[in-house]
Amino acid sequence: MSNGRRILLGRVAGAFGVRGELKLLSWTDPRDALFRYQPWILRSGNTEREVTGVRGRDTGKVVIATFPGVESRDQAEAMNGTEIWVPRERLPPPGPGEYYWVDLEGLKVETTEGVALGQVSHLFETGANDVMVVAGERERLIPFVTGQYIVSVDFDAGKVVVDWDPDF
Repeated sequence: MSNGRRILLGRVAGAFGVRGELKLLSWTDPRDALFRYQPWILRSGNTEREVTGVRGRDTGKVVIATFPGVESRDQAEAMNGTEIWVPRERLPPPGPGEYYWVDLEGLKVETTEGVALGQVSHLFETGANDVMVVAGERERLIPFVTGQYIVSVDFDAGKVVVDWDPDF
């Protein structure tokens, strides 16, 4: 298993039917692209294991998967909540102006005037837009809206420049 950066691509959301199929939450686009990035690292609590050979389909409402060795509803229910991770290097490069959140984590954040705000802790989705959490002398939540609040992302310099009032 890879010990480098990993990306959370999905989660087991429960059993589907009685033959061991599972419902998955997928954060790939399209949702069934999740199956392209195997082998997966499955994480449940403190336990991790690698799995390959998972088959599945997007039904329009949910993503359904069949895992090797999972043949009953009880086995499927026992996997509820299991996270699906993949090594970062298995994913294609992002398009222009697109970023994998894991690549932004740890970058320094400063304002257009050069005021240091801290580092990117993580990002989360709100529905309206993504939000970048900046950990510094205090925590700041900055909408990740390029051209409005996010001025530039420079991986070579290790920083994100934001149009943000440091007092806010």
